[in-house]
Amino acid sequence: MSDWLTTLKNAKRTCIQQGNLRKVHYDLPNGKEMVEEYNMDTGVVNRRAWKIKKDLGGEGQWLIELGDPEPPGLSGEQVLIKENASQPFVSRRVTKRSLEWRIRNLPYPIETYSVTAEPENKYLTVRTTNKKYFKKLEIPEFERLNILPEQSKIEIQHKFNTLIITYEKPEVLKNFEKALFDEIKTLKAKHEGEMDCKPS
Repeated sequence: MSDWLTTLKNAKRTCIQQGNLRKVHYDLPNGKEMVEEYNMDTGVVNRRAWKIKKDLGGEGQWLIELGDPEPPGLSGEQVLIKENASQPFVSRRVTKRSLEWRIRNLPYPIETYSVTAEPENKYLTVRTTNKKYFKKLEIPEFERLNILPEQSKIEIQHKFNTLIITYEKPEVLKNFEKALFDEIKTLKAKHEGEMDCKPS
C-alpha cells in the first residue's frame, strides 16, 4: 500500500473543486497522467481515467478505469464503423464497502452466470453456461496494492438485462482509500482555470 500511496503523494498534482466534486490530476514520475473525481461528501471516487499517449505523438486519449465509459462517437481519425449498441459492455463503480461491475446487455437468467476469483492473475472471470459470454475483469486496485481476490467476497445479481457483480472491499484497500482521501482533503483546490494545487 505504502508504495502506491507515496507515488501519489509525490506526484505533481492539480485540483479543481466543482460543487461537492473535487477533481485531482496527477502527473506521475513514469510520464503517465491520471485524473480522479471525488465526491467530497461520501469520500468515494466517482471516476478515474488514465491518459494513453499515442505512438506518434499528439494529444492521446483518456482510458476510463472507473465510472461509465464515454458515449461512443466518431472523430475524424476513427474509421466509420460503430460497435453494435446491443453488445455487452462493462462499467465499474466503487462504493464505501464494495467494488462493482455492471455488464449491460446480458439477457440470460442469473443461473447462467458464474463469476470466479482468479488469485494467480488478480482478476475475476465471468462465464455463461451457454458459452455466449466470457470476460476477464481486471482489478487495477489489486494490482497496485498486491491484493489477491477471494471467491467468498463475490456476489452477483441480474436485473434489467444487466449482470451486477459486487466484491466486498478488503481492509487493505479500505485503509488505502481512507489514507488517500485524507490527503486529498488537505489539498487547496482552485476554481476552474487556476491550475495550482498545494497542501494547505
